[in-house]
Amino acid sequence: MPRQARLDAPGTLHHVMLRGIENRFIVSDAEDREEFVARLGGAARDTGTAIYAWALLPNHAHLLLRSGASGLPKFMMRFLTGYAIRYNHRHHRHGHLLQNRYKSIVCDEDAYFRELLRYIHLNPLRAMLVDDLRQLDRYPWCGHAVLMGKVGCEWQDTRYTLSWFGASERGAVRAYREYVAQGVALGRRAELVGGGLIRSLGGWSQVRSLGSSGLRTRADARILGSGEFVDRLVGEAANHIRSQIPLGRRLGQAQEAIAKGCADYGVSVAELQGGSRRGRVSRLRSDLAHHLVTKLGLPLAEAARQLGVTTSAISRAFQRGSGVIVKST
Repeated sequence: MPRQARLDAPGTLHHVMLRGIENRFIVSDAEDREEFVARLGGAARDTGTAIYAWALLPNHAHLLLRSGASGLPKFMMRFLTGYAIRYNHRHHRHGHLLQNRYKSIVCDEDAYFRELLRYIHLNPLRAMLVDDLRQLDRYPWCGHAVLMGKVGCEWQDTRYTLSWFGASERGAVRAYREYVAQGVALGRRAELVGGGLIRSLGGWSQVRSLGSSGLRTRADARILGSGEFVDRLVGEAANHIRSQIPLGRRLGQAQEAIAKGCADYGVSVAELQGGSRRGRVSRLRSDLAHHLVTKLGLPLAEAARQLGVTTSAISRAFQRGSGVIVKST
């Protein structure tokens, strides 16, 4: 099954995870860790990427970031390519350092920013690299110590992160640490890194509850958020992709859709484009308007020209239409 395209645009919040191939180390000693963190910071500065949380473990790493103007892929390429080459050279190895491509999840910021911040920063404690929260406060390979003011890291965006916890820096740091402490007992949070439906609903208990109710919701493995958030994000991505298709090709697709719709409804193209208000014709026009605008990405004015009506008429028809071009019964 082909892998899905990444969802990204400048300003998108991502939870990024990368893991060593065959679960092997991506850092082997302090020098590797220093190089990894230095390259992470340099790439963040160069691409305008905001880093809010990060945790470096022997065989994997987590990042919570907001992509800059150049986008997530450019940042990750700039960050990881040089690091992998240097690691291989230093340790006399060849081949890929990371397992497949990195994993990125677009996140609903209002619902998940604080939760992801805590989840990522507790990784060293869950992995038993530190014994307790007091040690984590000073652990240099995690953004938690930076927020606590124990480790310097000028490229990490502490101001925005702490603004989620209070107006004054001292009060925000205290509230942040209390919030992190409350998360220790929660353990591993499968809903923050698991499958799409689990992720979108917030855990297996919510999935089971939804199943027993008979309701359905939209989910996407690339997204952490509600069904509504998933719908909006996927729709925006689809519109962006459609906008890259040459207009001439989309116009050809529009004419094919019009011909098919007319055949299914038993309406001639001339009658449709002649402005007829007969019930069957109006229903077809509404569905076609919705299809041409939302599925093919045509501007309202162009959809109006294709259907032989005014832009204001197509706007009204668009609101009524479902976009489902099927035979009327």
